[in-house]
Amino acid sequence: MPAQAAPSTTTTTSKSQQTYDWLRERILTRDFNPGYRLVLSSIAAELGVSTVPVREAIRRLEAEGLVEFERNVGARVAMVDEGEYVDTMQSLGVLEGAATALALPHITETVLTRAQAINDQMRAMLTDFDPAVFTALNEKFHRAICDRCPNSHICMLVDRGWTRMAGLRSSTFSFVPDRAPRSVEEHDEILRLIREDADPTQIEMTVRHHKWRTVKAFKEMSR
Repeated sequence: MPAQAAPSTTTTTSKSQQTYDWLRERILTRDFNPGYRLVLSSIAAELGVSTVPVREAIRRLEAEGLVEFERNVGARVAMVDEGEYVDTMQSLGVLEGAATALALPHITETVLTRAQAINDQMRAMLTDFDPAVFTALNEKFHRAICDRCPNSHICMLVDRGWTRMAGLRSSTFSFVPDRAPRSVEEHDEILRLIREDADPTQIEMTVRHHKWRTVKAFKEMSR
């Protein structure tokens, strides 16, 4: 009897990616809450795959900080840690500031128009506030600019920061709703500085402190 052909690398990679996407979505949407135990065999059975792609997906999610391993328990959705939230936000402020400064030569009027449109959506929401949608639009605003950064490593770190943020808090503005109007104003200021070709260092610091003011507001609310 001829030997059975081994599954192709492409097939294995595809299953791993699909499993990763499936798990990540459920973590970020809170279908799997912090502390939820991730049982490899159960996930594999639900998705109709072996435990190999499940294990690979969980390792990726662990690297992103969305999954953690507890002794004698196994893999589970990472618990919310306020200290880690603050650290992530502060780091993201530094990274987004640098990404924005490096992106400046590549930011076109089309990019600015798109970012302005997103910020106008955020402004319109202030009278009928939905913190989860507002947070999603806030991410879109910053990504519209930071995605123009030519440094792929910084872009990767920014993306990882946003992913970690989503895992820690489904909505930052649920905790600091009073910060929302000021955030919109600061977005306008960032766009104004970019349009006026302000000094890159000034723009970088403006973006950084924009993020850090949210951290300050969060700390004050947590006292």
